[in-house]
Amino acid sequence: MTTAHPAPPTGSTKSALPPGTLPVVILLVASAFIVILNETIMSVALPRLMVEFQISASTAQWLTTGFLLTMAVVIPLTGYILARFPVRSVFLAAMSLFALGTLISGLAPGFEVLLAGRIIQASGTAVMMPLLMTTVMNLVTPEHRGRMMGVISIVISVAPAIGPTVSGVILANLEWRWMFLIVLPLVILALILGAIWVRNVTETRRVKFDPLSVILSGFGFGLLVFGLSSIGAAASGEATFPVWVPIVAGVLGLIAFSGRQLSLAKTDSALLDLRAFRSKSFSLAVTLIVVVAAALFGSLILLPLFLQQVLGLDTLTTGLMMLPGGVLMGLIAPVVGSLFDRFGPTPLVIPGMVVAAGALWGMTTFDQGTDIWWVVTVHLALNLGLGFVFTPLMTSALGSLPRKLYPHGSAIVGTIQQVAGAAGTAVFISIMTIQSTKLIGQGTDAIAATASGIHSAFLVGAIIATFAIVLAAFVRPAPAPDEDEIAPSIEPSERSAA
Repeated sequence: MTTAHPAPPTGSTKSALPPGTLPVVILLVASAFIVILNETIMSVALPRLMVEFQISASTAQWLTTGFLLTMAVVIPLTGYILARFPVRSVFLAAMSLFALGTLISGLAPGFEVLLAGRIIQASGTAVMMPLLMTTVMNLVTPEHRGRMMGVISIVISVAPAIGPTVSGVILANLEWRWMFLIVLPLVILALILGAIWVRNVTETRRVKFDPLSVILSGFGFGLLVFGLSSIGAAASGEATFPVWVPIVAGVLGLIAFSGRQLSLAKTDSALLDLRAFRSKSFSLAVTLIVVVAAALFGSLILLPLFLQQVLGLDTLTTGLMMLPGGVLMGLIAPVVGSLFDRFGPTPLVIPGMVVAAGALWGMTTFDQGTDIWWVVTVHLALNLGLGFVFTPLMTSALGSLPRKLYPHGSAIVGTIQQVAGAAGTAVFISIMTIQSTKLIGQGTDAIAATASGIHSAFLVGAIIATFAIVLAAFVRPAPAPDEDEIAPSIEPSERSAA
């Protein structure tokens, strides 16, 4: 049996964490922040890379979409990985992969190698958030989870939000490759500290590995996002195949994957246990996370393009303009977590979605004559709204599950978030490309055409977010989960000595 710290008693109010586990959680949070930062660090650099590598926006966006797509393919594996292997081994493997990808990206001589480095980075990043969430859900008492998940929300929402700022500051003074080379020493330090501090704080068990599930997962998620991303390429005349083919194939792959998981769940051997969706609270929260992630990542890639290609701002100014929203998210995340512990999700999620939807409607007013102060104000409003949504949704989703489903629930939330982020990025870029290409073909100048394309993308996002307000009204505090209702118990003899 693997040595593990016992879970704290439910009624404990003295401490949120068992003794000796605080350094582990701090290191996991800091490491996750570093790796998640890289999801959006490329957004400000895209216009420069488009010129240097002589590629289009629909090709360049794969540096972000490819990162998110890889995470979406790898994250479903983390339910199995976290159940089978100790926290220490998983952490060191994930950070080693990220370090390798960072080094390759920093030394990349061209677009193809840079994209390969980003994919390797994403393979390590994909494991970190489920690892962090599963560890916290196992260690933290229910009455303290809101505050702790508020801290995790800083990683999930603030790190991507300030990615453009970090890259803007670096690009104003150094080559683009320094976005990776500056991060590398921090990753190596995290590896060293992990080797010293991290010990196994959760129990592991022997779980059957199903290669077919891995193939179906990669096939389904990969083709779906690839198809969505190809819509923009088709509009600009770069696609060499009907874009509906990978989309339909991806959907069919996901249907097959889901059926396979439901069948394997009967013997407790699913790669990704979809019985978590039997919880209505979990299902509703995950649906809203899709909207929130798509809006966040879609806006994070479009705003830098708007600021640079339409308003003509440089990379440093663009990055600095994105900073206040990220800082605001970081400031309110612990507050939102504390409010969740006191009042539950409903009083937070509804106004949060209203503000976020209003901000996206505000972005539909952006054009060539937009004042900088208005862009910053609307971006602040979007981050404020999303900040009130992220923590309650994640905590409600995972808190509604039995403990034995935490690894799978974390993997599902992570997968859905990344697929939604990749899809949001792809769809926003595709809508922009379709509209701007159409107008350029009609004789409109490039700047005006780009502004119109961005307007169309934000309009679609605003409409979707408005419908999400209706769903937010149904969010309720999750009842205490029945530990034996969803998944069969695990006998001590099944524990792994890993």
